[in-house]
Amino acid sequence: MRVGTVILNIIYIIISLSMVVIVLLQSAKSAGLSGSIAGGAETFFGKNKGRTVDAMLSKYTTFAAVAFIILSVVLYLLLR
Repeated sequence: MRVGTVILNIIYIIISLSMVVIVLLQSAKSAGLSGSIAGGAETFFGKNKGRTVDAMLSKYTTFAAVAFIILSVVLYLLLR
């Protein structure tokens, strides 16, 4: 059981660091009213929105966040 906890902690640290790197790699979104209008038009008229680097990084961020939360709960239950 001790070895499993150590392995889960290592995976937890790797997911944490990868989530930080993925978030820092994403481009900044425009702020304010003009940014929200331009962002909506870009989303509506963009053809390959799902294939861009930002969309890919967004999917990776979602995956890393879900894995982080699940692993947090598992580690809490194991170390309780």
